[in-house]
Amino acid sequence: MTRIAVMGAGAIGCYYGGMLARAGHDVTLIARPPHVEAVKRSGLRLQTKTFDERLPVHASAEPQSVRGAEVILFSVKSQDTETAGAALKPHLERDAAIVTLQNGVDNAERLAALLGREVVPAAVYAAVEMAGPGHVRHHGRGELVIGRGAASAAIADVFASAGVPVEVSDNVNGVLWAKLIANCAYNALSAITQLPYGKLVHGAGVPAVMRDIVDECLAVARATGIEVAGDQHEAVRRIALTMPDQFSSTAQDLARGKKTEIEHLNGVVVRKGEALGVPTPANRMLLALVKLLEAARSR
Repeated sequence: MTRIAVMGAGAIGCYYGGMLARAGHDVTLIARPPHVEAVKRSGLRLQTKTFDERLPVHASAEPQSVRGAEVILFSVKSQDTETAGAALKPHLERDAAIVTLQNGVDNAERLAALLGREVVPAAVYAAVEMAGPGHVRHHGRGELVIGRGAASAAIADVFASAGVPVEVSDNVNGVLWAKLIANCAYNALSAITQLPYGKLVHGAGVPAVMRDIVDECLAVARATGIEVAGDQHEAVRRIALTMPDQFSSTAQDLARGKKTEIEHLNGVVVRKGEALGVPTPANRMLLALVKLLEAARSR
């Protein structure tokens, strides 16, 4: 049994925390008070296509609850990385392994700089949502690709013990960029339309727009020196087939009136494109539209 803490236990953190708890690990979820209260009252409800269970996990709203954890899953929103990392820092065990389960391409680097220690980046491929306080619903997939580091083997073993497919990659930056490209293609469009992926891709003109987005992302990645393997157009097309009912995390955030991660998705491509002289008009438009919707809903 491994002691595991999940810092920022939203949909992704609750899903993997739940899978690890189901495998017998000692899991503590650090989350917002409504989730904490629900979990303390009734356990964490993990609903998948093959089972629907309430799992015994610890829950807290306080960062100091990471004390004693051997593995920390860091799954806060990208914009909260530094704030959450600073709250976490005084309470970390010396030998705790830390893995980021976040959108974006630079969270592990930012967190490692703040903490002054190794942080293992992970690309996450899971369709999940919070269906209510203390209730996470899994729609499909769930595999992880993690970077190679001193703690990678231990992290991979913990996930493997819970039946979570894990690959350790020597080119995790390329994998993270492939995930970023998929997020750039789907997240904003799903948010703007409030449509799941399967319906979104059948919209008039949408496939052509998605091709433009992917082409821009690939151009920026090449200019940055990142090697993104495989046919990204085909990879993006397959996502709608494997997760047709999934709404993007950006769509879920907008629907709930929460700040999105758009600055760390399409926004990254726009900023890097500007710095490198690579045009990104499709990504720029999506960034502007989502930010307008954010502002409108905050009012």
